[in-house]
Amino acid sequence: MNKLTFLILLGFFTTLTTVGQTISDLINEVNQDTLVKVVREFSGEDATVVVGNAVTILNRVSSSDNNLAAEYLLQKLNTYNNLTITDQVYSAGGRNIIATQLGKTNPNNIYIVCAHYDSVANYCTDDNASGTTAVLEVARILSTQCFDNTIIYALWDEEEVGLKGADFYASQAAANGDNILGVLNLDMMAYDGDGDNDFDIDVRNIAGSLVVKDDIISALNTYGFNLNVNVVDPGTTASDHSMFWSNGYPAVLMGESWFNNDQTPDYHTAGDRFSTLDMDYFTDMTKLVLAYIATKASLLPVDSIIQISFSGGLQTPNLGATFQWLDCDNNMAIIPGETTAWFEPPSNGHYAVEVTLGSCVEISKCFNYTTFSTNEFDKSDIEIYPNPVNSILNIDLQNKNFTLFKLVTLEGKEILKLSLEKLHNEINLSQFSMGIYFVNLETDGKTISFKIVKE
Repeated sequence: MNKLTFLILLGFFTTLTTVGQTISDLINEVNQDTLVKVVREFSGEDATVVVGNAVTILNRVSSSDNNLAAEYLLQKLNTYNNLTITDQVYSAGGRNIIATQLGKTNPNNIYIVCAHYDSVANYCTDDNASGTTAVLEVARILSTQCFDNTIIYALWDEEEVGLKGADFYASQAAANGDNILGVLNLDMMAYDGDGDNDFDIDVRNIAGSLVVKDDIISALNTYGFNLNVNVVDPGTTASDHSMFWSNGYPAVLMGESWFNNDQTPDYHTAGDRFSTLDMDYFTDMTKLVLAYIATKASLLPVDSIIQISFSGGLQTPNLGATFQWLDCDNNMAIIPGETTAWFEPPSNGHYAVEVTLGSCVEISKCFNYTTFSTNEFDKSDIEIYPNPVNSILNIDLQNKNFTLFKLVTLEGKEILKLSLEKLHNEINLSQFSMGIYFVNLETDGKTISFKIVKE
């Protein structure tokens, strides 16, 4: 009998995922510190830098030149991925700032998340720096992903003087026959004076708006945010969503609870300051918005799992995507020739993979790859034979350190798991088809892995 002894690489077996590949992952990307920073800058509580100049956006009143606020929004959106930015100047004093994230499968199916960015006085943090900040945060996170449907992040001007910005856009959309499937308008969403976590959805039975309302409530129930919904029907027409109603589109308003008379007492005054906001409430509201939009836009099934895998290599499932491995320790440099789901790093370090599915491109987080020295094990510690194997695979151990046997496919699917109770073990593999497999022998959180060929 020909016995083959293998030189084995040792490694921890673990699983890491790319950035926000499930909706739960995306929700967890909402960052309260980011919300605080942006809402304070946009409401003039803190100075910021716009187009290279140190400025304070003290007010956003359209009649007194709202261009500084508009430039801030353009600057923010231009730092995000996968967005086409439109500076929609529709009148001498009106500018809508719009970012479009084109759907990869159904680009004509459109979902809009929007807020007005103008104000009537200085600060006006709740009305509506809050809604504007939420739109920016959702765009920051979702722009890193690929979706079946198109998302439009819209920031309207001149809401406070007649809903002019939204009116212009919605009228144009209707004239163009745009297939808008849902509009979520955010207006005043960060004040909760009584701490009951109530919020309102204002809706009317117009063009499928009740479905939008139901889908938001479904997201609320699915992800368990610390929020309580009041459905207001018929809802108010005093915000931008009503312009979409007027043009036959489904839309709702989401915000703090006017239904319970718990709106900011500093409404439309310079007393509407950051200090009055409830940031935990605002964070949960933003998370709910993101959950709804991500659900309706529909995440594409880009390969997302990266495994520190068998025989010391790295592997991500191959479901029709293409791959490019990157060296994180060398400024994300492309590793020449490493363009398959399987990668054996030449040395310890930090690596990432760029995954492309159709026109969708995503890059994983960098993760650490470390192998243990093979000097820790003598070659005579383990004998595995025959290889190739037809039916019975023999595993001889010199000691009883290794207690678990796993057979894993090339794609990473575990198909057999057995305890090793003897020094000599006979594993029947006759039921498995021909091909390459990996055998993992595990002990103390470590895995020794190697390839076998099944004939």
